[in-house]
Amino acid sequence: MSRHPAPRRAAAKRPGSTSVLTLIGLFKLCKALLLIVAGIGAARLLHRDIAGTLQHWTQLLRVDQDNRYIHSLLVKILRVSPRQLRALSIGTFVYAGLFATEGVGLLLRKRWAEYFTIITTGALMPLEIFELAHRFTVTRLVVLLVNALIVWYLIRRVRSR
Repeated sequence: MSRHPAPRRAAAKRPGSTSVLTLIGLFKLCKALLLIVAGIGAARLLHRDIAGTLQHWTQLLRVDQDNRYIHSLLVKILRVSPRQLRALSIGTFVYAGLFATEGVGLLLRKRWAEYFTIITTGALMPLEIFELAHRFTVTRLVVLLVNALIVWYLIRRVRSR
């Protein structure tokens, strides 16, 4: 009598559950890409004349420097020290690596990536809440809600297995 291995129990799959995981993975990879671009931009500004560079871009983009919002943004950028710029660049690359790891792991359907994303995204949510309470913006609220939905979905997914 030949022995056949017992059939593996399939993970609980609902229609669209893998497409949601794919969307989350792609979202994380997009965030990683944006942070890489920001990190490269910050690193390129390190040894340049920031005021001259800003002047060039505002003229190139035909931005009204006397607009109060633009003026306020330019003043904030000009206050950034080289040390702060270096720290910003390093920080963006670290976060980009974190998001890229989450995104690739989720796209490859790795279970560890689900746990990793729950932990890292959940751990950063108190900071997002603090920032939202400090200065409310719709963008910050949307980011917090999206991250809360991602954590909620992944917790439900992990617990269903």
